[in-house]
Amino acid sequence: MLNFQLVWAASFIQLLDPLAGKVPYSALLSTFVAALPVIVLFWLLVVSRWSAPLAGAGATIVAGILACSVYGAPLVVVSMAFVHGALFGLLPIGWTVFNAMLLYNMTVSAGQFEILRRSVAGLSNDCRLQAILIAFAFGAFLEGAAGAGAPVAICAAILVGLGFQPLQAAVLCLLANTSPVAYGGLGTPLITLSGVTGIPTEILSTMAGHQLPLLSLLVPAYMICCLCTLKQAFEVWPALVTAGGSFALFQYFFATMHDHVDGLVLYPMTDIGGGLFSLVITALFLKIWKPKVILPANGSQIALESPVNIEELTTAKVAKAWMPYVLMSVLLLLAGIIKQKEGQGPVEIAGPLKASYKIPLPGLHEEVVRDMKLHDSSLGEQKSEKAEFNFIWLTAPGSSVFLAALLSIPLLGMSFGQFIKVLLETINQMTVPILTIMFMLGLSYLTRYAGMDATLGVAFAQTGFMYPFFAAILGWLGVFLTGTDAGSNALFGSLQKITAAEIHGAGVLSHLSLPQSEVLICTANSTGGVMGKMIDAQSIVVATSATGQLGKEADIFRAVIWHSIFLASVIGLITLLQAYLPPLTHLVPGYMR
Repeated sequence: MLNFQLVWAASFIQLLDPLAGKVPYSALLSTFVAALPVIVLFWLLVVSRWSAPLAGAGATIVAGILACSVYGAPLVVVSMAFVHGALFGLLPIGWTVFNAMLLYNMTVSAGQFEILRRSVAGLSNDCRLQAILIAFAFGAFLEGAAGAGAPVAICAAILVGLGFQPLQAAVLCLLANTSPVAYGGLGTPLITLSGVTGIPTEILSTMAGHQLPLLSLLVPAYMICCLCTLKQAFEVWPALVTAGGSFALFQYFFATMHDHVDGLVLYPMTDIGGGLFSLVITALFLKIWKPKVILPANGSQIALESPVNIEELTTAKVAKAWMPYVLMSVLLLLAGIIKQKEGQGPVEIAGPLKASYKIPLPGLHEEVVRDMKLHDSSLGEQKSEKAEFNFIWLTAPGSSVFLAALLSIPLLGMSFGQFIKVLLETINQMTVPILTIMFMLGLSYLTRYAGMDATLGVAFAQTGFMYPFFAAILGWLGVFLTGTDAGSNALFGSLQKITAAEIHGAGVLSHLSLPQSEVLICTANSTGGVMGKMIDAQSIVVATSATGQLGKEADIFRAVIWHSIFLASVIGLITLLQAYLPPLTHLVPGYMR
């Protein structure tokens, strides 16, 4: 008989197989139950074409019922887990997306976005080259500086302003925002992975640096092939090699610099430096090279206005148009420095005022214990799961963007009344997207604290010899569920390390040392996870809101799902080859346990 706990009680020990001893084939049925919320979400969103908030609500209700009735989770755990995820969806994610759109709307209202658009079109009025410069290079910079949906929100809006079709702009930015994600937010995903596995971040960065540059070289070309025909993509191959190659080289050296120069740790700046490097190198290259055939956005020639009908662009005018984004970038970098210090403890700003506050969720914080099989025996006794809402009022990317917006009011020549009008319009524009993000993150946290995620993870671990491939796929699933690569690493990182030890002990990966096996498998969770970034609910909703396509989430999902699966499989294949095929096995670093 199923245990339906609706009492307001805490202290909950998760079970990997909650149906054990109750039904035949319990492990298989438990896996199906754990996957059911994801199946329901997919069905409602893609097949039934429900709106994203309703689909998220429906899947959340299903997950909550299963968590209580099958997994035996107390109502307080289920309720507070959803609240925990919803709060995370509001801050920092929703806050960042909202302010990114606010800043964009301000530039449009002040007439500066047109100048910004023309400055990019001045480099090239070819849509293929514009997509490379904005979606890939500038997007990588924003991912490194902010993450949390900012690259898709800002770059997709810019592409639409340049004449791209909304769906087209959304898909391109989602595809571009993949290979840089592991180093997003100044390396937050890898730092998170280190925190849950105990593997030094520098070692994880080295392993990621031995995988992702190949994808960084591929992604711009793959993205342009989705924009136009193969023949038209080949026409700009020099620019593709320049953009992807410059970023890949920068990514490799900054990710592994500590291996070449002792004590020089640069991995947090990998995306920021790589994005800027790629943007500058490609822009300079376009000064001396042009494609023979210009392919404008929407397949029709972009009319370049004559000086009689439009003001000539000057350096001062272009600088003014870009200044809000320059301010945003500088403030994001400063916030990133403070954020890194937060890893060593609370950062005091003035007197007792701190940059962030961790607020324990009552009834959830340290009241949930993972199944014993998920604990590393070398770490001793089982530990309760933490559940603290991190109120990062200062270092959240959205706070830096909001401050940039305030500072930009006089720079853009706006009155305070105009700013309030744009602010109210943005609130109206972003209410539904942010509510959707909160629902989706609430769902993912609910499945995590109920133990459903662990049941799915253990199912993947049964693949044995093929597990290096499925380790990347598990990371991909984690990002789909949580919305962030850091969330996926927090969700499955410990499980990946335990599974690596189990399959190594069983003779799989025996040609590698145990630390090497752990590094390879754990890193695959992050590098495979980046390909799930284009299909998670947060990214999809950000893309629809940035391109004015609210209600068309299913259309975007269908447009990118197979690209996501294919690219995740590529990462899985790379991991598989590095696991078994010399000399690629020598690319796997070890560490002192």
